[in-house]
Amino acid sequence: MADETSRYSDLDLAEFKEIILNKMQRAQSDLDLIKSAYMNDLNNGTDDTSPTFKAFEEGSETMSKEANSQLAIRQEKFIRDLKNALFRVENKTYGVCKVTGKLIGKDRLRIVPHATMSIEAKNLQR
Repeated sequence: MADETSRYSDLDLAEFKEIILNKMQRAQSDLDLIKSAYMNDLNNGTDDTSPTFKAFEEGSETMSKEANSQLAIRQEKFIRDLKNALFRVENKTYGVCKVTGKLIGKDRLRIVPHATMSIEAKNLQR
């Protein structure tokens, strides 16, 4: 078993788990909304048969679909990262920087609960 100073306490892990679960719930709701908007964009209405239909509107609609698609992809990645963070909480490796091996600051984890690197390690990458 890991030394207590090399990992967060069970109490801290419980706090982080709650933060992660709340963020996952919000992220999933957001993803559902994005997907819903995207699906509604795919309707088979008669808008495109109207003689007033313009190529500009078609291009705008395509851009909107692409933007929603990109948002959905990004949101799915965020949810995956949160699930991975939850896995690390469960196996008690959560909050340990993958570069330095030191604990990531609690404030950083509260803001970015899926973080895998400390600020120190992030700065080394620059």
